[in-house]
Amino acid sequence: MRKKRVSSGIVGLDQLLSGLYIGDNVIWYDDAGSLASAFCMKFIKESQKQKKPIIYVTFDRSPKNLIEKLGSLAENQQLTILDCFTNGKGDKAEVFNKFYEKDGAQWPYQVIKVTEPWKPEAVADAIYGLHKTLTGDVRFVIESLTGMQDLWEGEEHILRFYSRSCPKLYELDTIAYWIIEKGAHSNKLKAHINQIAQVAIDLSIKRGKSAIKILKAEKRTPKALSEPFYYAYDGEEILLEGDGKAKAQHDLGSRIKKIRKKQGMSQKELSKSIGVTPSNISQIESNLIYPSLPALYKIAENLSVEVGSFFQDKTLPVKTVFPKGNGVKISMADMPKDSIYAQQLTPPDLDGKAELYLIQILPEKKLPAHFFVHKGEETGYVLSGSLKMVSQNETYNLEAGDTIYLKTVIPSQWVNTGPEMVKLLWLKVK
Repeated sequence: MRKKRVSSGIVGLDQLLSGLYIGDNVIWYDDAGSLASAFCMKFIKESQKQKKPIIYVTFDRSPKNLIEKLGSLAENQQLTILDCFTNGKGDKAEVFNKFYEKDGAQWPYQVIKVTEPWKPEAVADAIYGLHKTLTGDVRFVIESLTGMQDLWEGEEHILRFYSRSCPKLYELDTIAYWIIEKGAHSNKLKAHINQIAQVAIDLSIKRGKSAIKILKAEKRTPKALSEPFYYAYDGEEILLEGDGKAKAQHDLGSRIKKIRKKQGMSQKELSKSIGVTPSNISQIESNLIYPSLPALYKIAENLSVEVGSFFQDKTLPVKTVFPKGNGVKISMADMPKDSIYAQQLTPPDLDGKAELYLIQILPEKKLPAHFFVHKGEETGYVLSGSLKMVSQNETYNLEAGDTIYLKTVIPSQWVNTGPEMVKLLWLKVK
């Protein structure tokens, strides 16, 4: 029976590889020693989004260095760092052990120091002992096989460890990313590793450009085997060459996601309304699976758009008039649901720079934040009622007929100070 397919966090890689599966051991051959990091970061981010436990096994970096590299991704309760560096390549040095001092720790991260990382069996015990405390399909990033070889002094030790670990991790329903520096190992070792892994991926620099090549993809049909594809990484996204055109024309998932998020609707809420699981919506929005035609119509109906808007042709004329009563109710994250009611008056599938809303704040209700998390300009007009706006420690009392303009500041509080409903006409400009 084929195991469940999940996203790597990179649409282009999912399409190139035909997806990851629970149980996959993914070998990343890194020609430059730094290319795999971006793919690991996206994998961690996607795993955290799916609320999956992550174990990061580090032989090559101190916990402090790794936490700095991970940034906000480290501040997540689902992440555990298994430190094989401090007592390993770090040689128990005081400068690395200071991280664990009571007064200096103060981190919101879970970091476990392996006391004898020079013993393969001690590392295995630490990994599987930690795994027993977690539930669900646990995700691993193991950095790196090359670091293991430096510490264990010999390819035979890492081959034995890898040969035993891969089948076990497969049976435990994990996904494991293993990093290896391609030039630091013999062809014999790499051949053995490829034979055991479910997926093997080569990363290199060709003609000054980063390239990815699928060497092996067990039980799936990748887009192309052993054929390099150039990709770009801008610090946030990884885009495979040719993805830009394909994405604009065929990225149904992103179109659905964009319209859903505009309305403040969660994947759980959308999945419930159309009778599928949140995981199904996540896979649709990642283009891992495609909805049936009836499901697509249900998605469109619940997002209050036409099915055609998911395949919008930008060459068609833009509609200019929208009849009364076509407003779409939207949810506002982190707002008390008994205090505010909002409608988007311009269609949520309209690709324009301006979005118009009717916002109503119930009598004597307080909102603890601004309506939107937005970096662009906003302006509002008070149609009725009286309210108070707090912004940058200043309080403004507003009445019907007043206009608000926001360019760089974001209000921290709104209060309906009267006995009647406050109505605001609100414009957001992207």
